[in-house]
Amino acid sequence: MEEVRLRFGALQVIDNLSVQLAEGEAVGVVGPNGAGKTTMLNLLAGQLRPDAGRIRFNGRDVTALGARRRCQLGIARTYQIPQPFPGMTVFENALVGATFGSPGRSDAEAAAAAVAGLERTGLLGRANRLAGSLTLLERKRLELARALATGPRVLLLDEIAGGLTEPEVHELVAVVGELRAAGVSILWIEHIVHALVRVVDRLVAVDFGRKLIEGRPEAVLASPEVRDVYLGAEAVG
Repeated sequence: MEEVRLRFGALQVIDNLSVQLAEGEAVGVVGPNGAGKTTMLNLLAGQLRPDAGRIRFNGRDVTALGARRRCQLGIARTYQIPQPFPGMTVFENALVGATFGSPGRSDAEAAAAAVAGLERTGLLGRANRLAGSLTLLERKRLELARALATGPRVLLLDEIAGGLTEPEVHELVAVVGELRAAGVSILWIEHIVHALVRVVDRLVAVDFGRKLIEGRPEAVLASPEVRDVYLGAEAVG
């Protein structure tokens, strides 16, 4: 995104924000609640359109394209609160992503993509269970599997580790790390900072919709701005 602005009424939620993500790179985004992080993801995914600025993907201006078209081009996302179809099976949930994320696929190709997404996230053994019966970790994995089933080049993750126990966080981080190693570009919003730094190449800190600082994770976390405004000395010490 390049110099993007977005206002909700009198509130400027995104203010001249520019963020780049290179092919195969993993970038983490940190900031307090209300900093505009999820709004930024909604803009990138096509669920919101900016008032100014532009969003480019693979050299193409996609600012005017909606979420479905961007997904078909290769931009997939997860949600902070998992949103499965609870009355459908785990496999059927993944199949929705595989079918509508890549509409040119045959039924067999879509089914294979759904199976691959479940396999990569450790859910293949739960394929025939109703999604509504899953644990929180399993629902988080299903969010990821459904996104992967679309065949993304860019994966937008919104607080995917939130609400998990420490062992569950480690499990999920391992899955995300494998995706990053496989070449999927990742933009990851997360409050659990130790999860981010195990995967990402860069951190971007935002405040009131503006970029405060970006760079190597250790440099960003050591900066006075991040210590004072976002995480506090105890969280990064």
